[in-house]
Amino acid sequence: MLSKIVRRTNDMKLKHKLVISYVLVVMIPVLIIGVGVTYYFRQQAMDQAIQQAENNVERIKNQTMTLLRVPMDISNLLLFNSEIKEIANTKFANMLELTQSYHSFTLFNDYLQQYRELYGIRFFSFNSTLVNNYEFIPVDTQIESASWFKKAMESTSIGWFYIPNSEDYPADTLSLVRGVQFPEYQSRGVLMVLINRDELNNMLSQEPFNTMIVDSQGYIVAAKDTKLVGSTFESLNMGVDLRSQKKGLIEANVYDEPSNIIVDEMTPSSSMNGFQIVSIFSKESIVSNAKEISLIGMLFIILVLFVAMALVYVISLLTTNRLLRLSRQLNRLALGDLKVVSQVDGNDEIGQLSRQFNHMVSSINGLMEQVVETSEQNNRLAIAQKEIKLKMMASQINPHFLFNALESIRMKAHIKGEAEIANIVRLLGKLIRKNLEIGSGKTTIKAEMEMVHSYLQIQKFRYEDRLDFELSIQKGIEKEHIPPLIIQPLVENAIVHGLENQEEEVRVEVTIYEENDLVHFTVQDNGAGIRPERLKEVITSITGPDEQENSRIGLRNVHQRLTLSYGEEHGLIISSKPGKGTKIDFTVPKGGSK
Repeated sequence: MLSKIVRRTNDMKLKHKLVISYVLVVMIPVLIIGVGVTYYFRQQAMDQAIQQAENNVERIKNQTMTLLRVPMDISNLLLFNSEIKEIANTKFANMLELTQSYHSFTLFNDYLQQYRELYGIRFFSFNSTLVNNYEFIPVDTQIESASWFKKAMESTSIGWFYIPNSEDYPADTLSLVRGVQFPEYQSRGVLMVLINRDELNNMLSQEPFNTMIVDSQGYIVAAKDTKLVGSTFESLNMGVDLRSQKKGLIEANVYDEPSNIIVDEMTPSSSMNGFQIVSIFSKESIVSNAKEISLIGMLFIILVLFVAMALVYVISLLTTNRLLRLSRQLNRLALGDLKVVSQVDGNDEIGQLSRQFNHMVSSINGLMEQVVETSEQNNRLAIAQKEIKLKMMASQINPHFLFNALESIRMKAHIKGEAEIANIVRLLGKLIRKNLEIGSGKTTIKAEMEMVHSYLQIQKFRYEDRLDFELSIQKGIEKEHIPPLIIQPLVENAIVHGLENQEEEVRVEVTIYEENDLVHFTVQDNGAGIRPERLKEVITSITGPDEQENSRIGLRNVHQRLTLSYGEEHGLIISSKPGKGTKIDFTVPKGGSK
């Protein structure tokens, strides 16, 4: 028999032997012990929770009785107060007399200032000459029909009721209510002392379980969850009838969760009714500690499993460790690290994969260098083409402008003196020189605006009163670098097209300012403007990939240089209204680079 067992054992695979040994020696005993320990601690935790809940309920009961002693003592003092008696039974002839009486009565407010347990004090009287000031309230049919009012009038004992809000007497809290007799006047009334609901709720706020205080009508007057205050216990649909359960432990499903409910009663002295203190806790929350112990047991099982299987996994760990190292190096390569080198040694399959990985990384690096070199060559070629086109544009002189300017100078020389002619000739020479000196580098805002100013002075000389201009530059940005010949074409466009079919004076304004690390440029005029359909054509001609015949080559050149240097978001923005003028905006990053 023993030899058969040994033979069958020898025929089994090693992993099967280890699994059977693990189940028989480790898993079954540990599971049996774990189940027994879990049940024991679960029962202990449940018993302790019930005892704790009962102690908490008893403590809350004592604290509540202490808190309710304050409104009871206050009501005893007010029961025979002469000022209340006088106001409640005096037939006031007019409002002035009533107002003076109310103004001189400060007793209620004094008590409220002294005791934080109180929320308000009110006296309900059948005196029809009174006016509701939220302290003395004349009884109407609605008040007289309220259940708390009827019970107070029928008994000399103290009543405890949850009073909901009303327009005539805001409450929404637990209140002491008692009837007051005035034998000498053969009259009566009802005294109400409202309790501060925050003081009640604060007693329950630190409770570990869901605890609440319920009055004899079923209203929740205080709770750990303050949202429940004012609702009835029946509306919570917990499946428990408190009226049939005076005191003790109830097991019930609360919101489909097995729970324990501790109920206790409390009736203050000289009171017609009392309260029930209810503490609810789910069994699941209590046995969570026992589950933690179970989890510890499971961790112990896993630990034993790892110890028992250690010898089996030695070889696999050595192998998987090398594979993990190679996997991490592959992840680094996938994230873009082309400097990674695999250092996994060995002549087995993993070692061969490591050497092939290093060869692959070397090949990728070579290909990347070729791609970068080719890309740089293409970029240099594109930039060179743009610079050639820019130089060609900058070297062009509008012959009409030059001839018209010289003709104007000649006419002025004929009519006026030499000083003005000399100035215009100087400006013209300076402008021509600046245009011819334009290269592929950058210039400053100050230098560019000097050329624009010279250009505008010459045009002013030419058009006289038909042209006016204004240049505005924010201080501190004059030395910012921008591409050359970037503003003058926009000003030229404003003058040429602004004066088109325009008899009135045309004003050209150039504004430059800094905001949010951007230098903003605006060139606007009040000339003829551009029709919407024509404006679409202009925008298409300057932003399209190909130059169109008769397109505005100056605006297109400026737009393409801006987008090439700084990006599409820094290109020209053109807006215009016929008869109102045209406005062109663009921005340049501060510092002159994208």
